[in-house]
Amino acid sequence: MDRRAVLVGSLSAAVTPAAAFAKGDGKRPNILWLVSEDNNPWLGAYGDKLARTPTIDRLAAAGNLYSNAFSVAPVCAPSRFALLTGIYPESCAPALHMRARARLPQAFRTYPEVLRDVGYHCSNNAKTDYNCDVDPQRIWNAVGPDADWRSRPADAPFMAVFNYGKTHESQTFAPTRGRVAPEDVRIPGYLPDTPGMRSMAASYHNLIEQMDGEIAQRLALLEADGLTNDTIVFYYSDNGGVMPRSKRYCYDEGLRCALIVMAPPKWAHVLPRPAGSRIERPVSFIDMAPTVIALGHAQQPAHMTGRSLLAREAADSPALAFGARNRMDSNPDFVRTVTDGRWRYIRNYMPHRPWGLHSAYEWLTPGYRDWERAHLAGTLTPEQARFFGRKPFQELYDLRMDPDQLRNLADDAAHASTLDTLSKALDRHMLAINDNGFLPEGAPGEGWFESRDRAVYPLPRLMALGREAARGAEHDLPALAAALEDENPVVRYWGATGLLVQQTRAATYRTKLETLADHDPSAHVRVVAAEVLARDNAAWVPRLAALADAPTERWVRVAALTALEMLGERAQPALPAIDRAAASDDEYLVNKGRYLAAKLRGRYTPDYPVFPLEKLGPDAPRPGVSA
Repeated sequence: MDRRAVLVGSLSAAVTPAAAFAKGDGKRPNILWLVSEDNNPWLGAYGDKLARTPTIDRLAAAGNLYSNAFSVAPVCAPSRFALLTGIYPESCAPALHMRARARLPQAFRTYPEVLRDVGYHCSNNAKTDYNCDVDPQRIWNAVGPDADWRSRPADAPFMAVFNYGKTHESQTFAPTRGRVAPEDVRIPGYLPDTPGMRSMAASYHNLIEQMDGEIAQRLALLEADGLTNDTIVFYYSDNGGVMPRSKRYCYDEGLRCALIVMAPPKWAHVLPRPAGSRIERPVSFIDMAPTVIALGHAQQPAHMTGRSLLAREAADSPALAFGARNRMDSNPDFVRTVTDGRWRYIRNYMPHRPWGLHSAYEWLTPGYRDWERAHLAGTLTPEQARFFGRKPFQELYDLRMDPDQLRNLADDAAHASTLDTLSKALDRHMLAINDNGFLPEGAPGEGWFESRDRAVYPLPRLMALGREAARGAEHDLPALAAALEDENPVVRYWGATGLLVQQTRAATYRTKLETLADHDPSAHVRVVAAEVLARDNAAWVPRLAALADAPTERWVRVAALTALEMLGERAQPALPAIDRAAASDDEYLVNKGRYLAAKLRGRYTPDYPVFPLEKLGPDAPRPGVSA
């Protein structure tokens, strides 16, 4: 029997759930997920003094509030993949990237399928961007804007999901007036205090208040149907907030979410703490699927390695929550992070790419446009300006003393032990989940099974090489240069990336890089090698332009356009290729192409509408941008 068959067989096996939820009258509870989009816990129950969230606050008073709840990714689609499958998206490339279509192994079953097998009616209203090839119509009994518990058979328990878009990033494109005014809000130290920032923060509060009202309406329907006493209610947000440096970024603001679980008296025994309690232990959304499977007295599939959040012993034990950032919209990246609730450790595998690369959708919000305007005007503090600069290899923040994460303690000898502990924990986690992050998007080896072939994807070796590439140390140059001649294209890619990180020291290896840029079988390797060369010699810009024009290589084109972006004015000879990208029907090529074309022609300002406004739809808020 081949290795894949053995793995499929073992992963199809089931893990018997704990019997902790078998008390009561023997019936299974209804389960209701109320999911708000794109918001940090700016809620009264979490101590926010500007919040007007009476409904959610009442849920917290009657249930357990998780003070340190984290999504696995700071953006919706990878986060939703983990919620549905119980798998880290980094384990099943390309699910780790924003808006992708991974292949979920057929042997793997999603949580609604597991619950349906034990008699649950499962409905989803209505988000289905799962970042994979799962057919929503197959896994749900009902899916769409009208899906709810009312279509279930008589006496069947239900699992119902409702997504609320009132707090989605798009709702901040134009101001939302309400009880909170711009002068009321606090602007964190990493952001400039501007009218646009204040308007956005005030709108965010007012949108959360409106969302709370929508939650109240749903709970009123539950009560009207006589189901409140049999339903366990989860309220959570799918990822962090929409203020700049929140959503899409691996700081606390991008990953910290609300999570409240309320059980009526009949089911109070399932909560790990008495009603009204706060649980400080960090929890991860990788555990959400195992939690509802345990509540349904079903068997947890073996591919789901999380555990129920409601187990009493889980509420007491120390824990870590892991997060990841990869390509966000048109910007490739590779960031990993871990927190224990007190400390956050971040590792940047692409430090040569600034945080603040232009992202067309983000720049529809007033905050990002104000931030870039202040950057161009030179009025930012050093803490605010670093968003537009080069990343460090490692970051470490004391969240208790520095909640805005302004002071990076990674090089502070006094905290070396903490950094070492969290760094090693992150390494162990990446190996345990078979992190696919070292694979360039679209390269051979993507996928749950494919990436477990160590001839294709030698992860332990790549982790060592990736560290050498990213930390930018001169003594690593021989190892990076040797990697350029390896038979494995992923190894060659990271060798070239390491020389790009150390651009000023790369000249010694020019001949090897020229060979790669001209002849390497991997287009991903050719892009990196050509970028290293083009930064010192404009004669290599046409090579990048040709790669940006590759007709069937979508992610190679995105990578090549990003390399051209980093060249600044040197990229002028590539304008014809950039214009063709801007005129394509691929949204990521369009956004990158329109931005670069405007920059190189001197037309760009922070208000330039890079994102085609006609794609927003007729009812979406319109940002105040103009050509």
